Amino acid sequence: MSKQTILGRVTQLAKANINALLDQAEDPQKMLDQLIRDYTNNISEAEQAVATTIGNLRMLEADHKEDVEAAAEWGGKALAASRKADELRAAGATADADRFDNLAKVALGRQMQSEKEAKTAEPTIAAQTTVVDKLKSGLESMKNKLTELQAKRDELVARARTAQAQNTMLDAVKNIDVMDPTSDLNRFEEKVRREEAMALGKQELAASSLDAQFESLDDLGKTSEIEARLAALKKSRAA
Repeated sequence: MSKQTILGRVTQLAKANINALLDQAEDPQKMLDQLIRDYTNNISEAEQAVATTIGNLRMLEADHKEDVEAAAEWGGKALAASRKADELRAAGATADADRFDNLAKVALGRQMQSEKEAKTAEPTIAAQTTVVDKLKSGLESMKNKLTELQAKRDELVARARTAQAQNTMLDAVKNIDVMDPTSDLNRFEEKVRREEAMALGKQELAASSLDAQFESLDDLGKTSEIEARLAALKKSRAA
């Protein structure tokens, strides 16, 4: 995976609008769970790719450092060879002086080569450093986004559970509503009222029967008195 592809992928994921995605989802909780899995996997893959990019950058920096150090070392060798040549030439050893001057030239050539390699690598190192900084920033944004996703998921689950508990409670209250004609409680109350009405009816019936009996006694008393008066009337006429 190229650094351009890595950078584009990290940037796209980091800028994802979670709220917009949730608005389009039929089941937000399932979508959040899937997003969390995707983000976790993408972060893991991106971390490996970014680590490789950083490793390549560190290798470039190490090579650049070696080139800079090599240029300085070759410069020191060129200076030492040139001084030796001057000493030998002053002493009349022209041939040896020329040999050391040639060594100084060789050292200067190596120094120039090292400097060139170091200079050539510098723009690449600068560009790679910028990319690595952006990748690190993108990864941090992705991790923050993952935390946001997890928080939203937990909030959504908590709200769903609360709503479910409320609905369960309201259903329970509705089922025991004494004003509900279909409720068991109301049917039991109606049964009790029918039993009470029957008892009242029986009491009233019993009372009516007793009154009838007393009325019969009253009638019997009247009949006896009439018979007695009739007997007395006949007796008086016979006398």
